[in-house]
Amino acid sequence: LPADVPLAVVEEILLNLPAHQVVRVCRLVCYEWKELVDSAAHWRERCRREGFQPCDASRPPDDWRLFYFLTKNRHNLLKNPRAEGKLQGWKIVQNGGDCWVAEGNRKPFPDETVTKCFVTSYGLCLKQQLIDLKKEGYSDAFMDRLQPHIKITDWYAPRFDCGCQYEISVELLDRRKKPLCTFQPEKVFFEQWNDEPWCQMTHVFKDYGPGVRFVRFTHGGVDTQFWAGWYGIRVTNSSVEICPAEER
Repeated sequence: LPADVPLAVVEEILLNLPAHQVVRVCRLVCYEWKELVDSAAHWRERCRREGFQPCDASRPPDDWRLFYFLTKNRHNLLKNPRAEGKLQGWKIVQNGGDCWVAEGNRKPFPDETVTKCFVTSYGLCLKQQLIDLKKEGYSDAFMDRLQPHIKITDWYAPRFDCGCQYEISVELLDRRKKPLCTFQPEKVFFEQWNDEPWCQMTHVFKDYGPGVRFVRFTHGGVDTQFWAGWYGIRVTNSSVEICPAEER
């Protein structure tokens, strides 16, 4: 660009370029461009244009650039949620009956890309993941200041020919892994001779206060007729998402 181009014009050009390009390339051009890219105003405007607003307007982010990228890169923090890697990534807490197993869905899932699930047996089966928020890129200051919504989703289904039970517990933990907030709804029971519905469990943690450093996700169940094999509840497509911006 010519040296005499007004900074306001440069800023407008920068706002229309991909964010990663602005940080990795444009920021290195000269001191003036670096100042523009590093300014809170640039990232606040970028958020405004893309419709990213904090969940709670009374708690604006200290770091608008971090807020922008964490909103843009929102994703499922659970590993292997769809049983594609068998039981990889999960800690087995209870492995009753003939133990946990991963297999293909008996009934098509609402999202046809989900083809596998985890299946429980005739003794209680529970599995768990512990999410370290700092390792995932969510700093202590970001979590404490913004308290972004934490969205939980889980899917479960019975077999048509056997009664079964489903349960879930999700805990927000402090640095010593002590629970600060817990979602643990009543267990869900299915009678024998049902139509094998896929059911969704959802919950959003809000206004949970400072100090959250980990999320512990535990779920599973058991068949209620003590049949050998894998006739218990099926679970799949579980997710834990940090949602810094308001859902649109």
